[in-house]
Amino acid sequence: MKNLFLYIVLLFPMFVFSQNEQLAQNYFDRGEFDKAILIYEDLVKGQPNNYNYFQKQVACYQQLNQFDKAESIIKNRIDKTKQPNLYIELGYNYQLQKNTDKADKNYKIALEKIKENPNNVYNVARDFEQKSLIEQAIEAYRLGTLGNPDANFDYQVSLLQGQLGKIDLMIDTLLDYSFKFPSNLPLVQNQLTRFMSEDSQKTFSDSLKKALLIRTQKTQDIFWNQFMSWFFVQQKDYGKAFIQEKAIFKRSPDNLINIINLAKITIDDKEIETATEILNFILLNTQDLELQMEAHYQLISIDIDKATEYPIIKEKLDLLLKKYGISPYSINLQILKAHFDAFYLKQFESAKTILTKALDLPLNNYQKADVKMELADVLLLDEKFNQAIIYYAQIQDDLKNDQMAHEASLKMAKASYYKGDFDWAQKQFTVLKSSTSQLIANDSMELFLLISDNTVEDSTQVALKKFSKADFLAYQNKNTEALQLFETILAQHKGEKIEDVTLLRIGKLYEKQNNFQQSLNYYQQIIDKHAEGIYIDEALFFSAEIYRKQLPDIAKAKAYYEKILFAHEDSIYFVEARNNYRKLRGDTNL
Repeated sequence: MKNLFLYIVLLFPMFVFSQNEQLAQNYFDRGEFDKAILIYEDLVKGQPNNYNYFQKQVACYQQLNQFDKAESIIKNRIDKTKQPNLYIELGYNYQLQKNTDKADKNYKIALEKIKENPNNVYNVARDFEQKSLIEQAIEAYRLGTLGNPDANFDYQVSLLQGQLGKIDLMIDTLLDYSFKFPSNLPLVQNQLTRFMSEDSQKTFSDSLKKALLIRTQKTQDIFWNQFMSWFFVQQKDYGKAFIQEKAIFKRSPDNLINIINLAKITIDDKEIETATEILNFILLNTQDLELQMEAHYQLISIDIDKATEYPIIKEKLDLLLKKYGISPYSINLQILKAHFDAFYLKQFESAKTILTKALDLPLNNYQKADVKMELADVLLLDEKFNQAIIYYAQIQDDLKNDQMAHEASLKMAKASYYKGDFDWAQKQFTVLKSSTSQLIANDSMELFLLISDNTVEDSTQVALKKFSKADFLAYQNKNTEALQLFETILAQHKGEKIEDVTLLRIGKLYEKQNNFQQSLNYYQQIIDKHAEGIYIDEALFFSAEIYRKQLPDIAKAKAYYEKILFAHEDSIYFVEARNNYRKLRGDTNL
């Protein structure tokens, strides 16, 4: 007990000190410098070596126009510590009083200290940067390099040049720095990405492209081809990125990893034509069986999405499984075969057999989860709701807190929603709408609001039951029946809360059937009649996408994107809408 009391006594002053520091910072942030200075004066007395407290004390005096007091404490600290960066504080204090001669004199003293000891460059350059004294900071780094040729400050200097508006010089310095120090390439590319994202007039992107092209043409080093490929990926110009990757592969044919990564990016971004070209290139240039299977898997997945001739795809899948055999290595092909049998051929038993046999293979936990997820999806498709929920729950237990477990949770909640168990589904959506996965959170929030809104308006949930049944028909690819039921909902529940989301679902189903004009008609009804609803941004975005991709009309596409950019900044489609709008406008900074 005695020791505990002693511990509390010793700890109490530290606690009070921390509280005072926070209070002083709050006053400082609110611009109440007369209150902040009283606390900072006490803090400096208690911890005279704390440079942060000292700087805040100086800043408070300066904000209160008490320049004499600021000068006094700075000079006292110079006498005691001889820190070279204090001359910057003193010079800046004179600068605030418009005494440029004295300011420049002290800045020069600080720079002279680097000549005396090159290690002083770090504190001196940092303080110049903090005071936005860019030219002096650049000079500090120059002197630091002269005094210590082994030191390199190109990265810091390049960013300072950017602040001065010397963009071309900044780019050249950054590129040369990355070539000299390849391990720092990610650091450089992160900075370049930041500048490109802020480049509304595409001048930065054009300058960077020009600088990279010059280096690619001047030297044969594949470093610059790789950098050029990275640049085109940032611009979403995957075809040009692939040209660079092929040039690299010709000189380094043992490594396909970058081309494989590019293929994945194009697939994720639904650049199907380029993805197909890259995947076929991989098949022609690898003997690796796993790579071959993955390429075939992606190519057949693309074929399935646009297929009308199912027997041809079935034959391809059968031949591939015969070629590569039934083993853990071909598990993705087995799952794809089961999915195709169930969702496209409606051969449920065949799909279940493939998947249950796959579970007998020596699979790792993630492979087992993949198989169980597909099996649950097939069971749900076959209206075996409870069996599907059991498998989703198994994935949750097997991979606790994993992303795949969250996906299984969402599908389990959807299964309950499809069969009309709204109370249980709503409890799950309540948890999942806080998911770290944006997609899961968005889906969960949409269904949470759907159930909430249509339960408040109609406690018997008549319209909601019809709607969940129509949603399930759409999941089963019974699009004609789903459309009929959605149209019935529109007719029987006109003007009710469920109307706008029903219009959205009908629009998406017509899109799926490539009936784009009908799709646009339904989206337009949301835009005209439900402009204050939560689905307006989706209607605008989907309309813009149709005019951009399917029924090309640049003017109309831009008009819809603009409405998102100017009126719906909180939309989950905002970033993509902005990128597509810029592409249509002719920008390259995407």
